Amino acid sequence: MEKSKNSGTVLAKKMAVSLVCGLAAGLAFMILREKLIASGNSGVWTTINDLLFQDITAEGAERAFGIFYIIGQLFIKALQLVIIPMVFTSISLAIGGISDARTMGRISAKTIGWFLLCSFFALLLAGVVGYTTYSMGLFNTHIEGLTGATGSTGSNPLNVVLNVIPSNIITAFGSNNSVLSAVFLAVATGLSMNVLGESRTSTLRRLLGEVNDVVVVFLNFVVTKFAPFAVFVLLTRTFAIYGVDYLKPALVYVVVTVVLLFVFLLVGYPLVVALGAKQNPIMFMKKIANVAVFGFSTSSSAATLPLNMKVCTEDFGVDETIASFVLPLGMTINMNGTAIMQVIATVFIAGCAGYTVTPMQLVVVALLALIASVGTPAAPGAGAVILFTILSGVGFVNDSALLAYSLILAINRPIEMLVTSLNVVGDAVTSICVAKSEGLLDEEKFNA
Repeated sequence: MEKSKNSGTVLAKKMAVSLVCGLAAGLAFMILREKLIASGNSGVWTTINDLLFQDITAEGAERAFGIFYIIGQLFIKALQLVIIPMVFTSISLAIGGISDARTMGRISAKTIGWFLLCSFFALLLAGVVGYTTYSMGLFNTHIEGLTGATGSTGSNPLNVVLNVIPSNIITAFGSNNSVLSAVFLAVATGLSMNVLGESRTSTLRRLLGEVNDVVVVFLNFVVTKFAPFAVFVLLTRTFAIYGVDYLKPALVYVVVTVVLLFVFLLVGYPLVVALGAKQNPIMFMKKIANVAVFGFSTSSSAATLPLNMKVCTEDFGVDETIASFVLPLGMTINMNGTAIMQVIATVFIAGCAGYTVTPMQLVVVALLALIASVGTPAAPGAGAVILFTILSGVGFVNDSALLAYSLILAINRPIEMLVTSLNVVGDAVTSICVAKSEGLLDEEKFNA
């Protein structure tokens, strides 16, 4: 217990140092980039970018080294490698270990209830702030120099319902974008094991347990040994390749969204923990910082899931049965940060394109954002792409709207990073509240 606590403290310090160093290095490279381009030495920056930051999979990057890009991607892929096995085994074992159908139903209802409650307050806050900003005329931005988006990413948000049940088992396990299908199969497997009983499923239970143990050992090794360095690399690259050219026209959108996300992260979630779970919000913020920083760095809820599981069970004292059910499910359907970003972005695009936004339209936008966020893959950049679904749903698709949408795609990476922090912290909040209500929260661990 003491060893685990000490290792967690050491990791937290390393992550904090990596965050500060990554931000400093990234901003330094950003300033260097701007100075080199302004002085007519863009070729020097191209050389630096090709050596350190270039996406080597992009067209025309055949001769680039992209050292920071390669290191960051290897780390993220190492985490993504075991997402599906971890989700499937943890949920199957969690549900399979609850023999009482009433208990299972109660935990499921509480989990969904807390997800919806947090989403309601997030959307309410985003709607009020977004409409106020729009009414003040601050979103009437003139945009030049961008190519209009084609809108090929639009689809009916209700498609997420169809994709819950896969047509075959390979589809569910073949892609990290099919996590919702894996969750469905895990729930079905766990319930079926309950019906058959422990004696008839002992081999399967042992197999799932051993696979889960292997996954946990692998993830602990990757996170504790490589996470701090990966955080530095990912942050440095993100800010180094991020110029100010596209930021200026959308400065109000960026400021409003970032402030709103910080308010919900630093005020909203601690209030939920204080009122819903009756726990110390300061202690919560102190211990959840690792998860928030990691989510910010990777911009992927899926990649952050292993660390979130570790923190919730070891630091907060959430029973493993609750954490194994709530966190993987939250990773797929609980996207408060994504919903906030999509509401503000939609209102911003409407202001840029000259559309009139009414309170009733804002309600529709909020509902579409809630549904679309459920179907958003837990991967970097997915939220901004799914944004077109909402624009199509409310009819904001003229040429000016598509131009503003392409601006969002161009500048949204840093915002997506903060969005991910909100998403993963929200999952932890729900697991704490559900565990507390079930009497499965170790309060001594939480306050240690």
